[in-house]
Amino acid sequence: MELANGTTVQEFILVGFGGGQQKKFLLLIFFTILYVLTLAQNITIITLVALDTHLSRLPMYILLSNFSGLEMCYMSATVPRMLFDLANPCGIISFHACFLQFYIFFSLSSTECFFLSAMALDRYLAICHPLRYPQIMSQDFCYILVAACWILGFLWFIVPVILISKLSFCGSNIIEHLLCDPGPILSLACPPLGNAPFICQIAMNAVVLGNLFFVVLSYGVVILTLMKTSRQGSCGKAFSTASFHLVVVTLFYGSVAGVYLTPNGESQSDLTKTATVFYKAITPFLNPLIYCLRNNQVKEALGRLLKRNLRLMGRKATVET
Repeated sequence: MELANGTTVQEFILVGFGGGQQKKFLLLIFFTILYVLTLAQNITIITLVALDTHLSRLPMYILLSNFSGLEMCYMSATVPRMLFDLANPCGIISFHACFLQFYIFFSLSSTECFFLSAMALDRYLAICHPLRYPQIMSQDFCYILVAACWILGFLWFIVPVILISKLSFCGSNIIEHLLCDPGPILSLACPPLGNAPFICQIAMNAVVLGNLFFVVLSYGVVILTLMKTSRQGSCGKAFSTASFHLVVVTLFYGSVAGVYLTPNGESQSDLTKTATVFYKAITPFLNPLIYCLRNNQVKEALGRLLKRNLRLMGRKATVET
């Protein structure tokens, strides 16, 4: 990207967290532990669903195991780089690596929006149309839904990323953020910016607001259905599941709104960084706890897996003796 003096931008500088080295060291330890725990939780869920014959046939857990894989990718797209920047005060990232991070992170964010809609659809069909649910939400349809979420997510931001990467950048190459975000990147571009900011904003609004509207509508119908039902036992269990799903939706979309729906400006930089940390690191850590690890079916599957391994170990010890 040519500058006004004829030179070329080869790299950007991510400002990251402010403060001294002691604060950065404590943040490095905290986010390293958080990252490892998040990976461990999601790997546990994927392993349980893959090995347990009961869970692997249920559409909800097929979606959740793929969602766990997405969360690992989502967190890995930015957190390792953030840990590197905390350990290394320079914060230098190459031009191509910056836009690769931009594309991967926003593609995974879009994929998460589509997955939250898919899981809302699953709960809507299970609660509002229980008799038709097995026919509609078959395993084949579930895998098609999963593939559609991944494909749409990674197609969504191709055009905005290409348009922004072709802009000319002049003046400072310092990005006042934790990652390569379109807002701070566009602030470094020299005019004319063309349609890049408009198309990027349209892509963001469409994927976030469109999926949010679908999720709110789906769970709204679910809540109304549960309120009308007279079977309190099944109602309580279904309402509990739906409420925990709504917690995940609120955490994700609430933190995204804190980043992209607040006014721009220097006074908002700390708020933006805090909200970014929340939805790229804290939320992926909380999601497995909310969705699966408190679930009785998951606990039973974990118990079956542990018993099976203990029996195998006992047989192996008997054979060796």
